[in-house]
Formats: sequence, C-alpha cells, structure tokens
Amino acid sequence: MARLLILLLGLMAVSAVRGIFMERLASKKLCADDECVYTISLARAQEDYNAPDCRFINVKKGQQIYVYSKLVKENEPGEFWAGSVYDDRQEDEMGIVGYFPSNLVKEQRVYQEATKVVPTTDIDFFCE
Repeated sequence: MARLLILLLGLMAVSAVRGIFMERLASKKLCADDECVYTISLARAQEDYNAPDCRFINVKKGQQIYVYSKLVKENEPGEFWAGSVYDDRQEDEMGIVGYFPSNLVKEQRVYQEATKVVPTTDIDFFCE
C-alpha cells in the first residue's frame, strides 16, 4: 500500500510540471548585472524570425526587443541573445521573453554594458 501511495504521489508531481528542460545553447552569458534582470539595450529587428522551439521568440521586422543577456560561445561572442518583445497590447506589461539570433537585430540604444559573465543554468532553457 505504501508503494502504491508513493507511486501515485510521484505521478501527481510529474503531471504538475508543465514544461521541459531543453538543450543548453551556451554555458555562459553576458549580462549587465549578476542576476541578468537589467536591460542591456534596445534593439530593432531587421527581418522576421520564426522561433524553431519554445526557447526562442517570434520577431517581426521593425519590432523592438529589450535585450537582457547575450549568450557566450567558447572563445567568441554568442549567436543568440535573450530579450523580450512587446506588441501594441502589452505596452505596460512584460513581453514574451526568449532567445533570438543576434545578427537579426541592430542595437538602437545601449543602456548598460554587458560586462558580467554569468553561468547559464537549466532554467535558462526551460520551456513551458
């Protein structure tokens, strides 16, 4: 009976989690602060981008993106940045956050330099 109860509790815990940890895109990221919560820059998309999976965000040409971190590849700048996009309905709310290719955007304004090297964690690549 105890084994059955443990099994049922385990199944309930698994079903309560509605997400998946995806493959890491990098082991480090550049941020403006240790927690990567401050905006580094404001960028504008130069073309449309369709997200290949839930780690990424869809971007439309001309859309503004607030950049929070820049992934670091070994010995060179990363090809993906993390940020959020806003649409007309989300002016006062946090937009959708995810990764996008850095060559897709042009930085319009730099708020703070991304000088903090922070290790990525599993939660950086968690998809709901």
